[in-house]
Amino acid sequence: MAESVVFIGNKPIMNYVLATLTMLNEGSAEVAIKARGKAISRAVDVAEIVRNRFMPNLKVKNIKIDTEELESSDGKRLNVSTIEITLAK
Repeated sequence: MAESVVFIGNKPIMNYVLATLTMLNEGSAEVAIKARGKAISRAVDVAEIVRNRFMPNLKVKNIKIDTEELESSDGKRLNVSTIEITLAK
């Protein structure tokens, strides 16, 4: 089965919470919540809201932090932090 992933962007937090809950309720054993840069804090919020408000039996299986190197529009190299939080039943 394909990995269940929620990519965090600029939408309201509850949109991502709903997406995560939907994947878990449709049979996914685990869901990865991924974010870059300024969205990292929003990813942590999503994971905590899902765990504390909706599914207290979920466990944080893994948290992976990393840095990606991107190229900006003017050709400069930028380092952007990333996070991947894996929630499992």
